[in-house]
Amino acid sequence: MLSSHEGTGRFVTIDLRAVEQLAADQSSLKAAAGLTRPAKWSGIGISADDTLIWGECAGSGANPYRVMADLRDLGNKCTCPSRKFPCKHVLALLWIRAEAILPFPAADTPEWVSDWLGRRRTGGAARPAAAPGAPRDLSVARTAEPEAAASQVPEAAARREAASAKRAQDTERAALEAMDALEQWIGDQLRMGLASFIDEATTRCRRIAARLVDGKAAALAGRVDELPARLLALPAGDRARGAVVELGKLVTLARAFRAAPRDPAILRAVTTAESRETLLAAPDPLIVSGSWEVLAEHVRTRRDGLVSQTCWLLDLNRESASPRFAMLQDFFPASAGRRASAFTPGERFLADLLFYPSSAPLRALLIQRRSGETESTWPQAEAEPITALATALHHEPWALDVPMLLPRGRLALDASGAGWWQSADAAVTLPLAEEPTRLALGTDLLGAAALWSGNRLRLLAAQTAWGRIDGHA
Repeated sequence: MLSSHEGTGRFVTIDLRAVEQLAADQSSLKAAAGLTRPAKWSGIGISADDTLIWGECAGSGANPYRVMADLRDLGNKCTCPSRKFPCKHVLALLWIRAEAILPFPAADTPEWVSDWLGRRRTGGAARPAAAPGAPRDLSVARTAEPEAAASQVPEAAARREAASAKRAQDTERAALEAMDALEQWIGDQLRMGLASFIDEATTRCRRIAARLVDGKAAALAGRVDELPARLLALPAGDRARGAVVELGKLVTLARAFRAAPRDPAILRAVTTAESRETLLAAPDPLIVSGSWEVLAEHVRTRRDGLVSQTCWLLDLNRESASPRFAMLQDFFPASAGRRASAFTPGERFLADLLFYPSSAPLRALLIQRRSGETESTWPQAEAEPITALATALHHEPWALDVPMLLPRGRLALDASGAGWWQSADAAVTLPLAEEPTRLALGTDLLGAAALWSGNRLRLLAAQTAWGRIDGHA
């Protein structure tokens, strides 16, 4: 149960009985038991008056869930999409506190905890109370995992491994057939003419995307389904060229898959991404400890009903000649509502990132945030942006977005009102996907981070003599 400091009236500690009573059901406790492992958590802390606790719990997505609780009345909040209240992450955080599984260092209250505290109504909304339904028992939840482990006899493990190998073979066979269908479809579009393809892109792409889903090429299906939106975002006069670039990348990806169907990066672009557990279990994962700056976050609702949340990071203490970018990506159903962002553009922090295997690692998972001083300046921009772009596309020519760190330059408008970035020496000029903001237009940019989409440049952030400028969200 809860206890308080003598004479203060504040409830500052919690025991397991309170966690048990707070759970919605026994399954919530069982799920919470699996989340009490220290490796799941980062950024744990407690307020100076011992009333607020918080932490970040790794989930299935790229960004950890932010979990917080007020020990005075057990009010709580988590950024996960669970419909249970409290969710398993909240129960796990309280469980960790009750059993002192991890230390809770006293720290300044994070902004995301303060925001929640300012919005919530205090007064015992979540006090532990006996709820109707089956009794909940922490001891049962605690023993569930060992029982499951005991059942993993060698024969069962061998059967699972064989079944997994067969599923992988079936997926590969179906995806290869889907690639044949995709290439035939692309040939048909070119024969019928680009003009009619652009006019009917939504219907035609939706049709082949459905066939790709049937062929277990889910990731590629989502990309094809979004192709019309990318074309319509271009000026009308540039859509034919954009269609050629998009279809050419699809052909390149299909042939790359046929040549190396088990290459991790290619398989990820065609079928689906590896789970967090798979990446962590890899024999030699690429983990980078860096000083990172949040360049930008892009949130977009896709046609398949999923929300794509992408955060772009730049390593500030990169010592090699080329800058290191990281892309944290998460997907969740639009019906779950918009998730609170884990990052703020311009925010800097120390962290360990685990990169997905690739010849040009870019997509990553946040493993742990650490305290300490971060670097204050960006790394040196690439003097030859076209050469850097060609190098990146040499590794993955089917990539939709390639991050670039540009040297000193300016943004300007031409006579037709189209936006351009031009290097300070006027040696390189690249078209912009969006009209520059009035703040950025004509400003001397000391450096800029941007995405190259194959047709145009999209500004993420820029450095000027008087500070940072954000790109379009």
